[in-house]
Formats: sequence, C-alpha cells, structure tokens
Amino acid sequence: MTVLFSHWSASWPALACYLVVAAGHLAGTARIQGKRLPQWREAALCQAGLLVTVLALVSPLGYWSSVYIWVRAVQELLVAFVGPGLIVAGGPWNAFRRLRGRCGDAVAPRALAHPVAAVIAFNVIWVGWQLPVLFDAARADSGLAVVEHATYVAGGLLLWLQLIGSRPLTPAAPPLRRAAMLIGTVGVGTILGMVLVFGSGVVYPAYGGSGHQIMTVLDDQQLAGAVLWMGMLPPMILAGVTILMRWLSDEESAELSVGLDRLLSPRKSSWPSRPGVR
Repeated sequence: MTVLFSHWSASWPALACYLVVAAGHLAGTARIQGKRLPQWREAALCQAGLLVTVLALVSPLGYWSSVYIWVRAVQELLVAFVGPGLIVAGGPWNAFRRLRGRCGDAVAPRALAHPVAAVIAFNVIWVGWQLPVLFDAARADSGLAVVEHATYVAGGLLLWLQLIGSRPLTPAAPPLRRAAMLIGTVGVGTILGMVLVFGSGVVYPAYGGSGHQIMTVLDDQQLAGAVLWMGMLPPMILAGVTILMRWLSDEESAELSVGLDRLLSPRKSSWPSRPGVR
C-alpha cells in the first residue's frame, strides 16, 4: 500500500493542462445540458480519459517509469492509447464549442481530412519515442518528457478520431479502410513488442542503474515488450468490434433503403397504356 501513496510527482504542466481542459469541458457540458441535450454519459467517458492520462503522469507510475522499463510501457499505453481513446469516445467537441464558439469548426475537419497520414503520424510518434536515443533522453530530461507525452496524446487523439469517430465528427475513411489502418497499427506494435521480447541485448542502457534490484535490465526490457505487445490489443480489439458493428449497421441501412425505394417507386405496367392498331 505504501507504493500507492508514495512517490507522487507534481508534474505542473500536466496538472495545469488537466485542470484547464477538465473544467472547460464540464462548463461546456453544463451549458448543453441546460438546453435539454443530456450528454453526461459521454462527459463521464471524456473525464475518465483525462483523469487516466494525468494519473499516468503524476501518480507513482511517473516515478517508477524512470526506474523500470515495463512501468514506463504501462504509462505509455495509458497516455497514448487508453486516455485518448476514452476522450474521443466521450465526444467533447460540442462542449468545447459552447465555450469557444465556432473557432474550432475548421480545425477538426482538417484533422480528419487525411486519415492515412494521421495514422502514419501516430505510428511514427509511437515508434520514434521507443528509439534508444529518444527513450533514454526523455528519461533524463523532464522538458523532453513533456514533449513526448504531449505528442502521445495528440497522436492518440488523431488515431482514435480516424478509427471510431467522435460525435459529431465522423471518420473520413470507409469501414474497410479503417479496419486496414487498425490492422496496420497493430502490426507495428506487434513488431515493436517482438523486438523487445526476443532481443538478446540491452536496448536501453540508461536503465542499467542500481534501481534494478528485482530483475535485470534485459528481463525488464523483455517484460516491457510483452506489455506493449499485449497491452495495445484490448483497446484495438474494441475498436475493431466497433468498426465491424457500424459497418454492418450501415450495410443493413443501405439494404433497407434500397428495399423501401423499390416498394415506394411506381411499377411500370407490362401492358401498353393505349391499345395499338394491329
């Protein structure tokens, strides 16, 4: 229990961003609620995503992530996958529009206009920060760590917006293309995890300090690879199920629309309207 109540870090940039965004979201949601548009269920998802993200940085995870590689892997999954996924599922955009007017209307569609580029950008961010030179540098430099976490959140938001959408925004890519982008992202994460799990050499030498009293750096590195490999699967599987269900729903709606059009459209008689002279 002492681990849960010790080593909490005061990451002021993370706390300041959380307070501003969470308070703004609740204020905007309250204005929508006043107009009889209940959205508190979605608001709870968004607030949960914000809370998960900030807790991954200021809780003991923030401290132990500089000691154990596998703890840092858990932190990265929460910041890049789980937190942004919950925020996007919460659809906070209408709430923010109540506070900012229509200034954000042009930004969101622009972010959704290039789905493949957005997914590639996320994977570049995800893999780029795993490179030893950046991975070790972010551990030693708190300013660089802030940049790392900010790019994780931004990339995660772009990824989930392209895969599942977020009311009132809809993904630009059709369901099959979104499924392909999801599979590609899982493939990148799988390769990254396999490199760490089956690697025989230490990739992150900066973690080879005296803090490793329970396991070796290589064992820690291999466990981190397993965390990254397996940890990303549950949210991606949920996204795949969501894409499949929406695809089937769209297909059923299209078939129903075609059937109704056939029923309502006037049928042409096979007999001529006027008898002709033979």
